[in-house]
Amino acid sequence: MNKTALCLPLLLLAASAAHAQDVAGCPQLPAGSDLVWEHRATGDADFCRALRADGSEAFGLYISREATFDPKRANRQEAGAIDGREVHWYRAELATKPNIEARETLLKLDDGRVAHVWLQAAPGAPLQQAFDMASGLRFGADRQVAAGQ
Repeated sequence: MNKTALCLPLLLLAASAAHAQDVAGCPQLPAGSDLVWEHRATGDADFCRALRADGSEAFGLYISREATFDPKRANRQEAGAIDGREVHWYRAELATKPNIEARETLLKLDDGRVAHVWLQAAPGAPLQQAFDMASGLRFGADRQVAAGQ
């Protein structure tokens, strides 16, 4: 009985950490990423920002009925994957952050909605780390990716 009582706080802490990643409306964050979702729902759309411990954004996404991003083939930069599905990342310009690389992509979801995913990072290893984190997103059965762009 005493061992159970001693373990209870640890179990509750582990459950709350797992729950921090499980936000209705947002996909599951990559295991071990130490990211948490900031979520806002408006009508039938969901706005999700994956935040680091310091509060900075690792990446974000907007899920809605209509695409909020129109990819231009001339801006296509990298091929990648999210939730095991192929995607193409498109270059975006950030006038106020000339030393930061910005990328965005679209995912069509089984429920008929579209996920617009974006990220911003310094060139090189930080950008690759951002791609790796975004690729670890897992959409639930009701939000399984149907096709990459």
